[in-house]
Amino acid sequence: MIGKCSSCLLAASFLILSSTAAIGQTELKVPAVRPAPAPEFLLPGPLPFQPPRIPRTPNDPVNPPVRIRFPVLVRSAGMVFSGTVKNIERRPATSGHAVETVAITFHIDNAIRGANAGEDLTISQWIGLWSSGQRYHVGERVLLFLYPPSKLGLTSCIAGPIGRFELDARGRVLLSAQHLAAFRTDPILGGKSRLSLSDFALAVGRASEEE
Repeated sequence: MIGKCSSCLLAASFLILSSTAAIGQTELKVPAVRPAPAPEFLLPGPLPFQPPRIPRTPNDPVNPPVRIRFPVLVRSAGMVFSGTVKNIERRPATSGHAVETVAITFHIDNAIRGANAGEDLTISQWIGLWSSGQRYHVGERVLLFLYPPSKLGLTSCIAGPIGRFELDARGRVLLSAQHLAAFRTDPILGGKSRLSLSDFALAVGRASEEE
């Protein structure tokens, strides 16, 4: 009798353990919930650089190509002189003057065309040319070939840097690398990096007579 009861107890225990194991196995097989992948954000690529545009003034002189023969430079000039920069003044656009300008005053040391030695001469230059690099500073000594004034009263150096020469402490005209390249075939200026004002004036007179 005792043996049968023991067998029954063992069987019941076995069934309970089997059920518990089965439940545990079922719980272990529950799949884990995976988090949803984070959304990908595409960053836009770099935008192309657009440099600001400086508006042109219709009546402002158009610079000819840099490679210009000296006689063409001379004949195109309305004013040719050497002088010292005395004053620089920025002038805003007004009802009477449609564009912003820079007024540069020179004391004329030597006049070759369109100016008088010893006087103070003020020219007006479009602010766009000043912003692009055609600048002066007070005390600077230069020799300039300037366009005849436009309808707006504006002028600037012919062909930009080609129409502008620096002077040294002795008053001699200095020719830059651009000048040397442009005027290498000129009989007076060719191959010379500096000239006296008298020799330069002679070159101007000779060039003005050429056809």
